[in-house]
Order: sequence, then structure tokens, then C-alpha cells
Amino acid sequence: MDAPLPPSSPPIPTEDPAYRVFLDSLDYLSPDEVDRIQEAYACAAKAHATQKRLSGEPYITHPLAVAGAVVEWRMDAEAIQAALLHDVLEDTGVTKRELTDRFGREVAELVDGLSKLDKIEFASYQEAQAENFRKMLMAMARDLRVVLIKLADRHHNLSTMSAIRPDKRRRIANETLEIYAPIALRLGLNKLYRELQDISFTLIHPQRAQVLAKAMKAARGNRRELLSKILDGINGKLRDAGIQAEVFGREKSLFSIYRKMREKHLSFSQVLDIYGFRVVVKNVPTCYLALGALHALYKPVPGKFKDYIAIPKANGYQSLHTTLIGPYGTPVEVQIRTEEMHHVAQEGVAAHWLYKDTEQSGADLQIRTHKWLQSLLEMQSGDSSEFFENVKIDLFPDEVYVFTPKGKIMALPQGATVVDFAYGVHTDIGHHCTAARVNHELAPLRSVLRNGDMVEIITSPHASPNPSWLSYVKTGRARSKIRHFLRTMQNEESAELGERLLNQELLALGVVPATILPEVWEQLVRTSGHRSLQEVYSDIGLGKRLPSVVARRLLARDDAAVPEGGVALAIHGTEGVAIQLARCCQPIPGDPIIGSIKKGHGLIIHTHDCPVIRKSRSNDPQRWIDVEWAPEEGKLFEVRIKVEVKNTRGVLAQVAAAIAEAGSNIEHVAMDAHPEHLFTSLSFTIQVANRGHLAQVLRSLRHIPEVTRISRDRGAAE
Repeated sequence: MDAPLPPSSPPIPTEDPAYRVFLDSLDYLSPDEVDRIQEAYACAAKAHATQKRLSGEPYITHPLAVAGAVVEWRMDAEAIQAALLHDVLEDTGVTKRELTDRFGREVAELVDGLSKLDKIEFASYQEAQAENFRKMLMAMARDLRVVLIKLADRHHNLSTMSAIRPDKRRRIANETLEIYAPIALRLGLNKLYRELQDISFTLIHPQRAQVLAKAMKAARGNRRELLSKILDGINGKLRDAGIQAEVFGREKSLFSIYRKMREKHLSFSQVLDIYGFRVVVKNVPTCYLALGALHALYKPVPGKFKDYIAIPKANGYQSLHTTLIGPYGTPVEVQIRTEEMHHVAQEGVAAHWLYKDTEQSGADLQIRTHKWLQSLLEMQSGDSSEFFENVKIDLFPDEVYVFTPKGKIMALPQGATVVDFAYGVHTDIGHHCTAARVNHELAPLRSVLRNGDMVEIITSPHASPNPSWLSYVKTGRARSKIRHFLRTMQNEESAELGERLLNQELLALGVVPATILPEVWEQLVRTSGHRSLQEVYSDIGLGKRLPSVVARRLLARDDAAVPEGGVALAIHGTEGVAIQLARCCQPIPGDPIIGSIKKGHGLIIHTHDCPVIRKSRSNDPQRWIDVEWAPEEGKLFEVRIKVEVKNTRGVLAQVAAAIAEAGSNIEHVAMDAHPEHLFTSLSFTIQVANRGHLAQVLRSLRHIPEVTRISRDRGAAE
């Protein structure tokens, strides 16, 4: 039964100075909204009345601080109520239904989106973390306010962690650096992003942070004169050009200095040698006028200019960035932006609530953010930790901007490939891509894209994702879609193969599958613990269940003897992932073949005389089944041949020409010269239709006088 709201035993601390300051900050809301917020505070204070934080403070100080941060963003009354109540579902006896009845559905949904999944048992902390994160993202996609409250909650928790165990402190700080700080950056909350990074860094490496902070304080005093000189120079030049601007120095954050030192192997003085300034002007044309004036004052560094006004970052950030060579050869980084851009740069999506003059750009930013959240939800799969990893990949802050053939700009993470771009355009284009034209030149799928590339994808209706793509794709979306396709294909093909294997076994036992009653099939599904017959077939196809065992269970037979002269399974060799041709012996149509059911891999086809399988055939005969080639025209199969030739000029060209004339294609060639340099061994991987075609190729090679020996290469390591 649902627990009632806590009785009003301890008094609500309405005279608390922090609460009075909080109430005074609600001056932008109506009296009715302030009353509703006071009611939410009273409810939270009652619910948490008996709880204290680890520091010894009353628990209510935490929700009050979170609500205070939300008020700083000038958010609406519902968001402030949710911030005050964000822990009541998780930590007290209050239920979602009671919150709905008392504060409305909207507030209850926000609080529920912020609550962890404590009632569910998870196998590990990582799984619980991943599932909680998935829940938060789904709530974020419905309502962006969830993530803003969550970030304010994380910021306050980080700032008040002195009483927590050091190992837990480090774990929470690492999680913040990996997930929450990048989300703040992705939403354009740059100020919060830097604060989360700095606090996390201080918690993980307290001594390093202390040493760096001390060094920064000393450096600030030492370089005051040079800073003043650059600042006066910039102000004077802009004044002469008739440009009204606000110019101020830009401090580097502790963590950004530490990260730069680590990643680029720089000393502290090298990182601090770069001076940062921000120029805020009234409108966009003035940004470009200011840029021209500064380029006339100090020489710009080639290749260090970025126009994020014409092409904004995915999180809505806009500015002109340039690096200049200042006095005494000092590099000077300058960001030029309008006041509205400055608001968005600091507060991101929160600027929509905070500044009324950013109404239009704030709305655009919210639309872009919502699209990003929807794209994250598209990556969902059955495995929450895989989803968590995909999202982590997608939170890379560094981006490249590429163009579609129609001129549309797409933002992708650094190192993204043609395949990432294809899946970014549409899932079907990703599934069927075969190559691309990058800047009008043909490029392979693994090509890494660079800023400004124009990309056109070439597709084929018969193409499908290759498992090797997973080794080079960068976006979580592409990774998720490829994995989903491969899993689906494997299940479908495995089920088809499993059905064929079971039918073959039943025919060998003298039973026609069509004569078996539906209730017998249903009984098999129930006893195997599956939901459908398709799943049973899939297990057989993947080698998790032996067809002989399943057939006997289906017929309720206990005899273990396998009938002689069973029906051989006909295969084409081109079925896909469920039936694979062994790489060791590379069977081709015409070769006598045998199939091995390998757990998790399906049916592997070997030649009868493959040396790799000799031992396993005698050790585990139940896993081997009779197979034969089904007649099929127009398919090509890979096979390896070794050709030993005399070392004479042009012999490789002669051999290649003979293979081509026999209607075969060379996939790969390798050479190994003998120590005396009299002979060379050539190893070819060629494509043939069947054994007869291979014999034709070998006959063509024998007619070359320089060829001394030819053999088919078998039995290499699998």
C-alpha cells in the first residue's frame, strides 16, 4: 500500500535565511506561482524532516540549493517545484500519485524523471548506472527541464562532498567528467560545464589542483603588465574604428589547463603563455568589422580562424575565433560575439528562460537539442550498458562540419568516417552504402572526414552492413544501427538454418515435419523456455542446441542411435552469417563437404579432407552433419592457390594474365622469394565458381613454362 505524506511533526524552517533569500529571488513570478512553490517547499521539508546530509546539515538544504540554481536560470514555477521535490520519491514515503494529486501531473512527471530506479535489482553498479541514465534521457526527451534540474542537482552534490568516502567521491567525480559535464557542454551550458570539470578535478586530484591553483595565482600577478598592454591595444584599435565593444580577459579553467598539459605534454608556463580575450559587440556585422580591425592591429596566425557565426556549433554556440601574434610574439586568442551570443554561450538552452531577447535563438536551440535527444533515444537497444557506451561516444565535444550534396551542414565527432555520415543522413542509406564521393573524388567507407568536406554517398540495394565497420565508426548512432542490423540478420538467418537442420533430422528419423501436430510444437517451445518456435530454431541455427536432441525431444524418443543414410542438407554457401565457409580450407562447389555446428556461430562448412577438423570430427561426432552443394549459377567463391615460378622478368604478369583469361578474379597476392633467388612462391586468393572452374584456372597456369609447381592451399589456421 502507498505510504501517506509524512505528518507535520517538526516545524518547517520557513525563517531560515537561505529560504528567505530564495523567496526574494522569485520576484519574476506571479503571487499565485510563488504560493505553489512555497507549498512544494513545505511538502519537501516535511518529507525530509528526519533526514540529515552526511555533513550533518538538514537534508532540506540540498533541494533548496538545487531550486536556487534553477531560479538563477529564471525557469518556470513547475521546474522550481520539481527541483524542491526531486528527492521525495526516492528517499521518502511520498508516491507519484500523491504528487500528481497535490501539484499536478507536470510536476509529478518531472520528479519521476529525476528519480533513480532504486526498486529494481541490478547485477552490478554499472548496469544500474546505465539504466538510470537511460531513464533520465527518456525523461529529458519528453521535457528538457529534467536535465537542467539534474545538472543543478549534480553541481550541488559535487560542491558538498567533503563528508563522503574518498573512493565514492572519486567515482562520482569521474562519472561527472564522463557524462554530466559533456551533457552540460552539449546543451551549451559552458559556465556550468567548466565548474563541473573544475570541482571533479579537485575531487579526483586534490593535490594537483592545489598546486595548479597556486601557480595560476602567481602567474596572474606576473603577467598583469602584459595583459594590460594587450587590453589597451585592443580597446584603442576598436575605438579608432568606431566600434563600441566590451573587452575582457578570459581566464582558463583549472581542468582545461591540466588537460592541455597532459594531452599535449606541455609545461604550465607553455599553457599560460596563451592569452585569451573576449570582445562583445552589438550586432553580427560589427563582429566582422571588429575582426578586421584586430587583424590590422596584430598579425593573425594562418589556419587559426574559425567562423562559428556562419556555422554554429551543434549546441548553439556562436562566435568568431581568431589567434593573433601580440606584443613580444605572444599568442593572443580572441573570441568576438554579440551580447545575445554571449548569453547563449554561457547558459545554452537555459538562456531561453533567462533572457527574453534570445527568444528566437533560444527556441531554435531547443529544437536542435530536442532533435539530439531523439537521436540518442534511437540508439536504444536491449542492453543498457551498450546504450550507455554509445551515448558516451556521442558526447565528444570536438566536431567536424561537413556538407551534403545539397549544401546542408552536418556536425560529426572528430575522426568520423563516411559510414558515420551515411547513418547520420538516414539509417537505410547507412545500411546500403558501398562507397562515397568526398569533394567529388571516390573514397572508401573508412575514409575519415575533415572540416568542409562535401560528401555524397553511393548506395546499392544489395549492400548490407559489415561487422568490420564497427572497428572504425565513431558515432553512437552508427554503432547502434549496425549492431541492431547484424543481430536481427543473425537471428533471422539462424532461425531459417535451424528450421532446415531440424527438418533434416526429423526426415532422417522417418518423420515428415508437416505431420507433427501444432500442440506438439507448442509443448517443445514451453519446455525449452522460449517464447516462440522461431527462438528454438534460432538456438539450433546458432549451435546452442543440437538438432538431433531437439528432434528426439519433439518425438519423445530416447534412442540415441543416429539412422544411417540420412538426408544431406543442401547449401548454397552464400546464405550469410548463419552458414559460413571455413577460412582454413575455403570449400567451393564440387568439393566434398561436411558441416560443423559451432556454438554462437551457426553452421561452418569444411572440406572433407580439411586437416584442421580431423581431431574434432572424431571427438564430437554429434556436432557434424552431412551437407551438399545446391545447384546455383553466377556465384563466386574465394580459394587460395600456391604457384612456384622461376625468377624471370615479367613472370608475375604472365601468371596474372593466365588467371584472368580463365575467367577468374585475383583478390589478393603475396610473394615469398627463395634464399637462392632462383624461385619465387606466389600465393593467390582467387574467385572461382566451382571446382571445375578452379581446374580450368590451374590448367591455364600449367601451360606457362616458368611455372614449376601448382597446388591448392588448404588447412591454414582457422
